Amino acid sequence: MTRRVVLKLSGEAFADPEIGFGIDPKTVDRVAGEVAEAHSTGIEIAIVVGGGNFFRGVTSASQGMDRANADYMGMLATVINALAMRDAIERTGIEARVQTAISIEQVAEPYIRLRAIRHLEKGRVVIFAAGTGNPFFTTDTTAALRAAEIGAEVVLKATRVDGVYAGDPELEPDAELFGEITYMDVLTQGLRPMDSTAITMCMDNKLPIRVFNITEVGNVAAALKGEQVGTLVH
Repeated sequence: MTRRVVLKLSGEAFADPEIGFGIDPKTVDRVAGEVAEAHSTGIEIAIVVGGGNFFRGVTSASQGMDRANADYMGMLATVINALAMRDAIERTGIEARVQTAISIEQVAEPYIRLRAIRHLEKGRVVIFAAGTGNPFFTTDTTAALRAAEIGAEVVLKATRVDGVYAGDPELEPDAELFGEITYMDVLTQGLRPMDSTAITMCMDNKLPIRVFNITEVGNVAAALKGEQVGTLVH
Protein backbone atom coordinates (compact mmCIF):
# COMPACT_ATOMS: atom_id res chain seq x y z
CA MET A 1 0.00 0.00 0.00
CA THR A 2 1.08 3.59 -0.63
CA ARG A 3 2.15 5.31 2.57
CA ARG A 4 -0.33 8.10 3.44
CA VAL A 5 0.53 10.42 6.31
CA VAL A 6 -0.67 13.57 8.03
CA LEU A 7 2.01 16.08 8.99
CA LYS A 8 1.02 18.55 11.72
CA LEU A 9 2.94 21.83 11.52
CA SER A 10 2.50 24.34 14.31
CA GLY A 11 2.49 28.03 13.48
CA GLU A 12 5.98 28.30 14.92
CA ALA A 13 7.21 26.07 12.09
CA PHE A 14 6.65 29.02 9.74
CA ALA A 15 8.38 31.66 11.83
CA ASP A 16 11.98 32.77 12.13
CA PRO A 17 13.40 30.62 14.97
CA GLU A 18 14.89 33.69 16.67
CA ILE A 19 11.73 35.81 16.46
CA GLY A 20 8.96 33.21 16.68
CA PHE A 21 6.51 35.42 14.79
CA GLY A 22 5.33 35.89 11.21
CA ILE A 23 6.49 33.86 8.21
CA ASP A 24 10.15 33.32 7.46
CA PRO A 25 10.54 32.38 3.75
CA LYS A 26 13.75 30.41 4.34
CA THR A 27 12.11 28.28 7.03
CA VAL A 28 9.03 27.60 4.91
CA ASP A 29 11.14 26.77 1.86
CA ARG A 30 13.25 24.32 3.88
CA VAL A 31 10.18 22.47 5.15
CA ALA A 32 8.65 22.48 1.66
CA GLY A 33 11.88 21.07 0.24
CA GLU A 34 11.82 18.20 2.72
CA VAL A 35 8.16 17.54 1.94
CA ALA A 36 9.07 17.43 -1.75
CA GLU A 37 11.95 15.02 -1.06
CA ALA A 38 9.63 12.59 0.72
CA HIS A 39 6.87 13.08 -1.85
CA SER A 40 9.25 12.04 -4.63
CA THR A 41 9.35 8.54 -3.12
CA GLY A 42 5.61 8.12 -3.71
CA ILE A 43 4.31 9.05 -0.25
CA GLU A 44 0.87 10.68 -0.09
CA ILE A 45 1.16 13.72 2.17
CA ALA A 46 -1.51 15.80 3.87
CA ILE A 47 -0.53 18.73 6.08
CA VAL A 48 -2.45 20.38 8.92
CA VAL A 49 -1.20 23.85 9.83
CA GLY A 50 -1.52 25.89 12.99
CA GLY A 51 -1.58 29.66 13.27
CA GLY A 52 0.32 30.43 16.47
CA ASN A 53 2.90 32.51 14.64
CA PHE A 54 0.14 35.07 14.07
CA PHE A 55 -2.58 34.50 16.65
CA ARG A 56 -3.37 32.10 19.47
CA GLY A 57 -7.05 31.77 20.32
CA VAL A 58 -6.47 30.16 23.72
CA THR A 59 -4.01 32.87 24.77
CA SER A 60 -6.35 35.67 23.75
CA ALA A 61 -9.29 33.98 25.47
CA SER A 62 -7.26 33.83 28.70
CA GLN A 63 -6.86 37.60 28.44
CA GLY A 64 -10.60 38.20 28.31
CA MET A 65 -11.54 37.80 24.64
CA ASP A 66 -14.57 35.67 23.84
CA ARG A 67 -13.18 32.16 23.26
CA ALA A 68 -15.26 31.38 20.18
CA ASN A 69 -14.34 34.69 18.55
CA ALA A 70 -10.67 34.17 19.39
CA ASP A 71 -10.71 30.68 17.91
CA TYR A 72 -12.24 31.92 14.66
CA MET A 73 -9.47 34.53 14.43
CA GLY A 74 -6.96 31.73 14.94
CA MET A 75 -8.56 29.76 12.09
CA LEU A 76 -7.98 32.69 9.75
CA ALA A 77 -4.32 32.75 10.78
CA THR A 78 -3.95 29.11 9.73
CA VAL A 79 -5.23 29.99 6.25
CA ILE A 80 -2.36 32.46 5.81
CA ASN A 81 0.14 29.75 6.72
CA ALA A 82 -1.53 27.22 4.44
CA LEU A 83 -1.30 29.55 1.45
CA ALA A 84 2.37 30.21 2.19
CA MET A 85 3.08 26.48 2.40
CA ARG A 86 1.18 25.76 -0.81
CA ASP A 87 3.19 28.40 -2.65
CA ALA A 88 6.49 27.00 -1.35
CA ILE A 89 5.57 23.40 -2.23
CA GLU A 90 4.41 24.30 -5.73
CA ARG A 91 7.70 26.09 -6.36
CA THR A 92 9.37 22.69 -5.90
CA GLY A 93 7.32 21.42 -8.85
CA ILE A 94 4.68 19.52 -6.87
CA GLU A 95 0.96 20.29 -7.12
CA ALA A 96 -0.68 21.28 -3.85
CA ARG A 97 -4.20 22.16 -2.77
CA VAL A 98 -5.48 24.06 0.26
CA GLN A 99 -8.79 22.95 1.77
CA THR A 100 -10.39 25.00 4.52
CA ALA A 101 -13.03 24.06 7.07
CA ILE A 102 -14.56 27.54 6.75
CA SER A 103 -15.72 28.93 3.43
CA ILE A 104 -13.13 31.16 1.68
CA GLU A 105 -13.74 30.04 -1.87
CA GLN A 106 -11.76 32.89 -3.46
CA VAL A 107 -8.49 31.50 -2.06
CA ALA A 108 -9.03 27.82 -1.22
CA GLU A 109 -11.30 24.83 -1.70
CA PRO A 110 -13.81 23.88 0.98
CA TYR A 111 -12.87 20.75 2.90
CA ILE A 112 -14.47 17.75 1.21
CA ARG A 113 -13.19 14.38 2.40
CA LEU A 114 -13.48 12.45 -0.86
CA ARG A 115 -12.00 15.32 -2.86
CA ALA A 116 -9.03 15.43 -0.47
CA ILE A 117 -8.47 11.70 -0.92
CA ARG A 118 -8.69 12.07 -4.69
CA HIS A 119 -6.07 14.83 -4.63
CA LEU A 120 -3.75 12.57 -2.65
CA GLU A 121 -4.29 9.69 -5.07
CA LYS A 122 -3.34 12.04 -7.92
CA GLY A 123 -0.06 12.88 -6.24
CA ARG A 124 -0.99 16.28 -4.87
CA VAL A 125 -0.11 17.52 -1.41
CA VAL A 126 -3.24 18.56 0.48
CA ILE A 127 -3.01 21.29 3.13
CA PHE A 128 -5.85 21.50 5.63
CA ALA A 129 -6.53 24.94 7.12
CA ALA A 130 -9.02 26.56 9.52
CA GLY A 131 -8.95 23.68 11.97
CA THR A 132 -12.16 21.72 12.24
CA GLY A 133 -14.19 24.83 11.47
CA ASN A 134 -15.45 24.85 15.05
CA PRO A 135 -14.23 26.83 18.06
CA PHE A 136 -12.87 25.02 21.14
CA PHE A 137 -10.96 22.46 19.04
CA THR A 138 -7.22 22.70 18.47
CA THR A 139 -5.30 22.05 15.27
CA ASP A 140 -3.83 18.99 17.01
CA THR A 141 -7.35 17.59 17.16
CA THR A 142 -7.80 18.59 13.52
CA ALA A 143 -4.74 16.53 12.59
CA ALA A 144 -6.12 13.47 14.38
CA LEU A 145 -9.56 13.95 12.83
CA ARG A 146 -8.32 14.45 9.27
CA ALA A 147 -5.93 11.50 9.57
CA ALA A 148 -8.82 9.25 10.58
CA GLU A 149 -11.05 10.62 7.82
CA ILE A 150 -8.58 10.14 4.97
CA GLY A 151 -7.23 6.80 6.18
CA ALA A 152 -3.69 7.95 7.04
CA GLU A 153 -1.38 5.47 8.74
CA VAL A 154 0.32 7.92 11.11
CA VAL A 155 0.16 11.47 12.48
CA LEU A 156 3.52 13.26 12.44
CA LYS A 157 3.70 16.05 15.01
CA ALA A 158 6.50 18.54 14.30
CA THR A 159 7.63 20.41 17.42
CA ARG A 160 10.64 22.36 18.68
CA VAL A 161 11.85 19.57 20.98
CA ASP A 162 13.29 16.16 20.15
CA GLY A 163 10.20 14.15 21.15
CA VAL A 164 8.22 13.28 24.27
CA TYR A 165 10.08 13.79 27.54
CA ALA A 166 9.22 12.63 31.04
CA GLY A 167 9.20 16.32 32.03
CA ASP A 168 9.64 19.76 30.52
CA PRO A 169 13.14 19.66 28.97
CA GLU A 170 13.48 23.43 29.34
CA LEU A 171 12.89 23.22 33.10
CA GLU A 172 14.35 19.74 33.65
CA PRO A 173 17.48 19.30 31.50
CA ASP A 174 17.87 15.71 32.71
CA ALA A 175 14.32 14.69 31.80
CA GLU A 176 14.18 11.32 30.00
CA LEU A 177 13.44 11.33 26.27
CA PHE A 178 11.18 8.41 25.36
CA GLY A 179 11.87 6.40 22.21
CA GLU A 180 8.28 5.18 22.36
CA ILE A 181 5.40 5.45 24.81
CA THR A 182 1.75 4.38 24.97
CA TYR A 183 -1.22 6.68 24.53
CA MET A 184 -2.39 5.86 28.05
CA ASP A 185 0.96 6.70 29.62
CA VAL A 186 0.94 10.04 27.82
CA LEU A 187 -2.53 10.79 29.18
CA THR A 188 -2.00 9.58 32.74
CA GLN A 189 1.37 11.34 33.07
CA GLY A 190 0.04 14.56 31.56
CA LEU A 191 2.85 14.77 29.01
CA ARG A 192 0.77 16.47 26.29
CA PRO A 193 2.77 16.21 23.05
CA MET A 194 -0.71 16.92 21.64
CA ASP A 195 -3.86 17.87 23.51
CA SER A 196 -5.78 15.12 25.27
CA THR A 197 -8.64 15.16 22.74
CA ALA A 198 -6.21 14.52 19.89
CA ILE A 199 -4.40 11.77 21.81
CA THR A 200 -7.69 10.06 22.66
CA MET A 201 -8.92 10.26 19.07
CA CYS A 202 -5.69 8.71 17.80
CA MET A 203 -5.93 5.98 20.44
CA ASP A 204 -9.53 5.19 19.52
CA ASN A 205 -8.63 4.97 15.82
CA LYS A 206 -5.32 3.13 16.36
CA LEU A 207 -3.37 5.98 14.76
CA PRO A 208 0.25 6.13 15.91
CA ILE A 209 1.78 9.55 16.52
CA ARG A 210 5.41 10.38 15.87
CA VAL A 211 6.66 13.48 17.67
CA PHE A 212 9.91 14.96 16.35
CA ASN A 213 12.02 18.11 16.21
CA ILE A 214 11.33 20.21 13.13
CA THR A 215 14.35 22.47 13.70
CA GLU A 216 16.73 19.60 12.86
CA VAL A 217 17.40 19.68 9.12
CA GLY A 218 16.26 16.45 7.50
CA ASN A 219 13.84 15.41 10.25
CA VAL A 220 10.70 16.28 8.29
CA ALA A 221 11.74 14.14 5.33
CA ALA A 222 12.89 11.32 7.63
CA ALA A 223 9.61 11.29 9.55
CA LEU A 224 7.56 11.34 6.36
CA LYS A 225 9.54 8.37 5.04
CA GLY A 226 8.84 6.39 8.20
CA GLU A 227 12.29 6.58 9.76
CA GLN A 228 12.63 6.37 13.53
CA VAL A 229 13.10 9.97 14.61
CA GLY A 230 11.77 11.45 17.83
CA THR A 231 9.19 9.55 19.89
CA LEU A 232 6.52 7.11 18.74
CA VAL A 233 3.25 7.24 20.67
CA HIS A 234 1.21 4.10 20.05
